[in-house]
Amino acid sequence: MTSTLKQITLRHVLVENKKFIGLQFYPNKVINALTKELTDISWSNEYDMFLLPNYAKNLNAIFNTYRGVAWINCKYFFPNRPVSKGVNEPINIKRKKATAKPLDWQPCPESYIQKLELKRYALNTANTYISHFEKYINHFHPKPKDTLNENDIRSYLESLIKQGYSDSSLNQAVNSIKFYYELVLGMSNRFYHIERPRKKQTLPKVISKEEAKKLINCTNNVKHKCIASLLYSSGLRRSEVLELKITDVDSSRMLIHVRNAKGGKDRHTLLGNNLLSDLRNYFRQYKPQDYLFEGQNGGKYSPQSVAKITKNAGKKAKIRLTVTPHILRHSFATHLLESGVDLRYIQSLLGHSSSKTTEIYTHVAINQLSVIKNLLD
Repeated sequence: MTSTLKQITLRHVLVENKKFIGLQFYPNKVINALTKELTDISWSNEYDMFLLPNYAKNLNAIFNTYRGVAWINCKYFFPNRPVSKGVNEPINIKRKKATAKPLDWQPCPESYIQKLELKRYALNTANTYISHFEKYINHFHPKPKDTLNENDIRSYLESLIKQGYSDSSLNQAVNSIKFYYELVLGMSNRFYHIERPRKKQTLPKVISKEEAKKLINCTNNVKHKCIASLLYSSGLRRSEVLELKITDVDSSRMLIHVRNAKGGKDRHTLLGNNLLSDLRNYFRQYKPQDYLFEGQNGGKYSPQSVAKITKNAGKKAKIRLTVTPHILRHSFATHLLESGVDLRYIQSLLGHSSSKTTEIYTHVAINQLSVIKNLLD
C-alpha cells in the first residue's frame, strides 16, 4: 500500500477568481525539493498548501515531476463518478429553450448541461437543476456568475423565501448552485457552509382501502382503471408507471418489473390477479406497441393525464382529498403496514434506499392506534 508520507493530494482552489491546483502532502524533503522546481509554484498560508495555476501543462508537469517518487491522489480533482448506473432518458434541452424568456435572459451554460448528461442525472432532476440555476444567474445578471460568493447566494435564497418558495424548492436551488461550482467548475465543497432550511417531517396523506377501491371503480375506462390500479396495488410512482414496457409485466411470477427507477435502481413489485385480468382486457382493446401506456399518437402517456385520472376519479368517488398519484402510493404502503407486512418488505417494494424513509408510514398506520382505548370512552 502507498504510504501517506509519499502521497500528494490535488485540490481545486479559487483565488481572486483565478483557478489554481492545490498540492497537499505531508512534509518530505524530497517532495519539497521537487515542488520548488515547478514553474509558478507558490505557498498559500490561507489554504495551507502549494498553489499552481490551473493549466493543462502544469497538471502534466505535476505528474512528470513526481513520477516514481509520490502517488498523485486525484480523488478530489476529478470527481467524475456517475451518479446512476442506469441509462436515463436524454435531457430535454429543447423544451427549456422553447419557453418564452426576456431578450437579455441568460441561458444555462452548455458545460452545465453537459455535466448533467455525463453524470446521467434523471430527466426531471436535470430539468429542475437547469430551471433553478437559470433563475439564479439571471437574478444577478449582468454580474458574472463565477464572481458570486457565499453572501450573494445567501441574499438570493432570502429573496426566494420572500417570494414564498417552499423548503423543498430552496434545497433544490442550493443543489443546483452547488452543482455548478463544485462539479462543473470542480471547486469541491466550495459552498459547504451555505445554510439549508431545516427539514420538516410532514406525514403522508392517505385514503382508506374502501376509498381506493371506490376510486378505481370510478375511472372512465379500462386504461384509466389499470393506471389507477398500478399506482395503488403495486405502489408505483407516476414516472414508473409511464416508463413501464409491455415486457415488464411478468404474469408467470405475478410481478411488475420496475427498471431504472429513482436512483437508477431496478426492483420487482406486486401484480394482483384482478389487475392482470384488467391489463389483458386493456391490451386487447388498446394494443400498445412499446410502452404499456401510450398516448393517442404513440410514445409515452403524459404525466398530466395520469394526474387527471386520479383527480377526476377521486371527485367521482366523493373523496375529500384531491387524490394525486403519490397519495395512492402512500396508501399502498400504509395499508400493507396495517395488514402486518414487515417494514423491510415494504421498503423493497417501494424502492426506498433507506428504511428511515419507509418508517414514516408507521406514523399514519392506524392498526396499532385502534387498540388503544380513548381516555373519554
